[in-house]
Amino acid sequence: MRHQPTVFEEMLKPISWSDFDRLVERHDADRRMRGFDSRDHLIAMLGAAFGGLNGLRQTVAGLAPASGPLHLLGRKPPARSTLADANKTRPAELFFDLLQGLLNGLQRGLRRDLGQAVRLIDSTQINPGRRMLSWLGLHREEVSAKIHVVYDPRADQPVYFALTPARINDITAAKEQLPIEPGATYVFDLGYYDFAWWAALRDAGCRIVTRLKTNTPVAYIDSRPVSPGDKILSDRTGRLPARMAASRRNPFADVVREIIITISTGKKLRLFTNDLTSPAEEIADLYKERWKIELFFKWVKQNLRIARLMGTSENAVRIQIATALIAYTLIRLAHLKNAIKQPFAILFTVLRGQLFTRKPIVWLLNPIQITRPPHIPQLNLFPSKYRAGQ
Repeated sequence: MRHQPTVFEEMLKPISWSDFDRLVERHDADRRMRGFDSRDHLIAMLGAAFGGLNGLRQTVAGLAPASGPLHLLGRKPPARSTLADANKTRPAELFFDLLQGLLNGLQRGLRRDLGQAVRLIDSTQINPGRRMLSWLGLHREEVSAKIHVVYDPRADQPVYFALTPARINDITAAKEQLPIEPGATYVFDLGYYDFAWWAALRDAGCRIVTRLKTNTPVAYIDSRPVSPGDKILSDRTGRLPARMAASRRNPFADVVREIIITISTGKKLRLFTNDLTSPAEEIADLYKERWKIELFFKWVKQNLRIARLMGTSENAVRIQIATALIAYTLIRLAHLKNAIKQPFAILFTVLRGQLFTRKPIVWLLNPIQITRPPHIPQLNLFPSKYRAGQ
């Protein structure tokens, strides 16, 4: 009989285990971890992320009944102390390298007819919450981390992740870790307010859409007409201050554009761009797209249980975040591969309850309807006079 893999097995198919083994060897990740290797560790953490299991106790208890399906993968459910030790000691970089490899594969599978690439940049902080902090007797900065994301709003998909301690500023992480894609449009908020970094984006041929601080002066050169009563209040070109400080010259000396808009709350925003030709409405719409990355952060925190941490060490926090994002990427790959028409969130909800079901993933959302044959009335072959008792 042909083996029908479980949904969990199907979800793991995009992972190249030979590439994963090379990453394990590169990071020496199985050193002093006998009996619970890196594959066991990854599968256990993905089981927790897919199944919505919250904490060490739930993860161990939730995977124990699935020991049969796990054995088919050549794996075994972990003991609580074993999983805790692995989260504390195994290098988190192993999982982040795997994540970036999966993201690269996902980008190759996305459509390329979306026009100029748009990249949203933002970060979010992950911490266990006040109740858990007081129970553990820890300070927030001891276990908090910050995820820095480059997001493609047109494909509705992150393209790059970086993880830093929560104390690291957004602009510092952007300069040191986030790649610059030449020719792309970058949209970001005030956390990335650095004229030198803006100049680096300009030098790479990138379009910039961001905000200006209220106290940043602009030497205006020209003013463009705007429609009365529109959300666009003004559209002007000019130059930024020649110096960032008394002793530092501003490297962004080009003519730039300031567009003042009003949002639904009545607040006014000073938008900044180096695009001098596109309509002001297009620039405003690009900045509005930045909220898609906020929705992504909210979805990941709510559905992949990052807000409740399995460990208190920095390494354990990094591993849990990395494996949650790997789970997200695998779900996205399954959504694309199976050409599922239902929303991505619905697929994840169905997967959570059917993780060890032996059905193709596409059947979970579009089950084959088994119809009964039509009712055929029984034929009376004998006249009533030949019936028994007559």
